[in-house]
Amino acid sequence: MNRLSPIRTRPRRLVRAGLFALVALLTLSVSPPPAAAGGQGYGLKIFRVESALYPFVHVYLRTFDQDMQPLVNLNVLNIGVMVEGRAYDPRKKQYMIQPILNREEATRSVLVLDTAKAMKSADFEAMVRAAARFIDAKRPQDQVALLALDNSAEGYSLLSNFEREPATLGRRLADLQPRADMSRLYDGVAAAMQMAAGAVGGGSSSSDVDYTVSTSIVVLANGRDDDSAISRSDLMTRISNLKIPVPIYTLSFAGSEDRDQRNLQALAKNSFGKHYRITAGYDTITRNIEEIQTIMQNDYVLTFRSYIPVDGGRHNVKIGVEYPTGSGIMYYDSSTFEAIEPPTFPRVLEAQQKIDKAIPAIREDELHLKNPYAPGAAAPPAGK
Repeated sequence: MNRLSPIRTRPRRLVRAGLFALVALLTLSVSPPPAAAGGQGYGLKIFRVESALYPFVHVYLRTFDQDMQPLVNLNVLNIGVMVEGRAYDPRKKQYMIQPILNREEATRSVLVLDTAKAMKSADFEAMVRAAARFIDAKRPQDQVALLALDNSAEGYSLLSNFEREPATLGRRLADLQPRADMSRLYDGVAAAMQMAAGAVGGGSSSSDVDYTVSTSIVVLANGRDDDSAISRSDLMTRISNLKIPVPIYTLSFAGSEDRDQRNLQALAKNSFGKHYRITAGYDTITRNIEEIQTIMQNDYVLTFRSYIPVDGGRHNVKIGVEYPTGSGIMYYDSSTFEAIEPPTFPRVLEAQQKIDKAIPAIREDELHLKNPYAPGAAAPPAGK
């Protein structure tokens, strides 16, 4: 098995972890490449589907425009839901959409920090400040890990595993010094990918395992790579082969050569992340860091009610985005969900009851949009 393949958490462990997210069983989805709209300049990617509260299904999705910015303020009028080929009628209020920002699910980030001597003092200090700003801007439940490129045999050292407490992370940052003789950038990014693919992490400040829905990598470096064990080509292949995408956001500093800049640009572009070049005045760092946090926190959770009887099988779902509303063009991404009967744990029943009030059941014959020309539908009236 590819060692970077996402690890699927066993249901027993997730019962404990899922109390945080009001889930008991975890279903990861594998979906095709993002649906991108060439002329319209936007797209979407489903990166997780959760059936633990069935018949209520959570679909986690990422949206982006031509500048890799999230589509903001989406509502049900922007969204199309299609289950087993039949489209839900949005007027029936059988689904809702929320940004991650307003929910309890956590995100994880791995900060990859360049400690090479080639990072001049001003660049290094700016890098540490940027990392501190990123930590300060996260939500309380979000976790950050710190990985430093250094002189160790592997080319990197783990300063902190996934941790929620800003003070703990700040102490790790304070110990950093630009003492490395070289920068094995690709080895460090590969290690960050391995962390992202690992089991759900919990910081030393917590006795619980938090329910996390996405992981991102943020690289702060000059872009230079000195003889990594993994080549750029091999690393790009690993990034492309990830079944669940891990976006890489890269910040490079003014002293970087054009070739080194392109290294970081390639990492960001190939992973659906974004590249930022820090100017000599360092005046864009705060804005860049805040933008990365905004992108991460504006992934969306779409919740819909399924009417497929419990059969333990997988069923197709397509989610579409029309942006702006009324454009008449909707772009879809596809995935699957499981029709399962969740355990009757009190927290699960409580969560189901809460969603049931928000999405009350209707008669199934009222659920779908009806296209008179679709096979199996009633014939259209004569003359129309």
